[in-house]
Amino acid sequence: MASDPQQGLSTNSETPQKQTDAPVVTGTLKHAPTETTPLIPHDSISESEVAESQDEKTSKVAMFWEEVRMIPLYALPVFCTHILDYSLVFISVVSIGHLSTKSLAAISLGSMTANVTGLSILQGLTSALDTMLPSAWTSPQPNLVGLWAQRMSVLLTVALVPIFCIWFSAERILLSLKQDPEVAHLAGIYLRWLSMGLPAYAFNCVSRRYFQSQGLFTVPTRIIFVVAPVNALLNYTLVWGPESIRLGFIGAPIASAISNCLVSLISIGYGVYFVPRTAWQPLSRRMFTNLGLLTKLGISGIGQSASEWWAWELVALAASFFGPVALASQSVLLVSEATTFQIPFSLSVATAIRVGNLLGKQQAKRAGVSAYASIFVSLVLSCVTSFLYYHFRNSWAYMFNNDPEVVTLVASVIPILAFFQVVDGNAAVTSGILRARGKQTIGALLNISAYYIIGLPIGVWLAFRHGLGLHGLWIGLTISLIYCAIVGTWLCVKTDWDYEVLKVVQRLKEDNTKRADEELGPEN
Repeated sequence: MASDPQQGLSTNSETPQKQTDAPVVTGTLKHAPTETTPLIPHDSISESEVAESQDEKTSKVAMFWEEVRMIPLYALPVFCTHILDYSLVFISVVSIGHLSTKSLAAISLGSMTANVTGLSILQGLTSALDTMLPSAWTSPQPNLVGLWAQRMSVLLTVALVPIFCIWFSAERILLSLKQDPEVAHLAGIYLRWLSMGLPAYAFNCVSRRYFQSQGLFTVPTRIIFVVAPVNALLNYTLVWGPESIRLGFIGAPIASAISNCLVSLISIGYGVYFVPRTAWQPLSRRMFTNLGLLTKLGISGIGQSASEWWAWELVALAASFFGPVALASQSVLLVSEATTFQIPFSLSVATAIRVGNLLGKQQAKRAGVSAYASIFVSLVLSCVTSFLYYHFRNSWAYMFNNDPEVVTLVASVIPILAFFQVVDGNAAVTSGILRARGKQTIGALLNISAYYIIGLPIGVWLAFRHGLGLHGLWIGLTISLIYCAIVGTWLCVKTDWDYEVLKVVQRLKEDNTKRADEELGPEN
């Protein structure tokens, strides 16, 4: 807690008396005090105030190292959850990839379309819960966690309608974009079958945050730990299994849809039977209120997260113009970066929850210390992954491909990727801090300007006009993340954490006012 200035005055009540009893000094002695006539400046700091200031600094240092130890404990189960979740997509690509080249191209095109037009939208919308749920859980009204989750479910239900329309029209859309007819046809089939699990995917985005905001980080990990091997078995059985049940190409999206539904069902069961109902709010008309705030935060969240997803898809498209070696090398680099990015992304989620929890507790000073500790942890871990990339740069590509040209090109780009890790980690964590503060709009503007005004134009200019090829694209991406890291860190340092607490209190007050108005009824 911040020191009370009145406390310093009260403990030093003797000081003014000593000054009053001192001999009156006149003449030049007023400007040349001796040992017997000390003059204490009007704004001097008392001994107890100095001690109190030192105690506060010591307290901040102790809090900092406590947060440094705590943040990784939050992030580890989140990391495991996202790695296992990523395996649901990875297994589908592997199972279909061995059918034919056309099938592999179709699922790659279908997955890209799904990411751009659906999954990134849902993830962006639900990022609004990173602002609302953690602070609600530690507030005097933890049942608001359930209420905000219900409101987000209503919002996602509306958002699913246009996504379904796009996915069911995917073949015509892809053909209009001059894609190969057979690949476009298979991609359209993939999306139609995958859409069966889309409502479950949306629900899972909400339920995961519902558990994590309460500090139940291991619950989503346990659930996905059970479903991941089931997904692998379903993919093998439905794509390559006995002829009587083998479905071939459509088996993979069906397996993904079933897996998402299993995650939803297990989450509901876990929430009903194994988690206290403290955070739950009974279903009522209140779930249809205050949707404007969620929509505003959610749309900004789309701009913050989806803009990054789309930028990477554009980089992959640009890499395809340099031939199969560059495209294969970009695939190796992209998969590698996507895997190691789960570390700072997990820290980002953990930071958003931790800072949000502290804001809900009205612990402004500790929330700020936690934010700084997260940036420090991210720097340390990013330096480790950076070192590993650089150290194994000459052999890294052999994990994916044995083509000497691919191995050589990947090895030459990895030093850029190694430095990229440091700024990417910082940008991810500061993005989480912005979400905890409800600053998705600033995060969206930061990402859009970083990628589409700075990074991508510079990367394309270096790649095509200066002949740097794949190196130029990655230099552009690195520049965009340097910009995000610098601005994001500056925004964190300049944060008024006391004001952030006041925002949470005001939000709770407004929700209570609307609840009271609803209970009074329109007749009053």
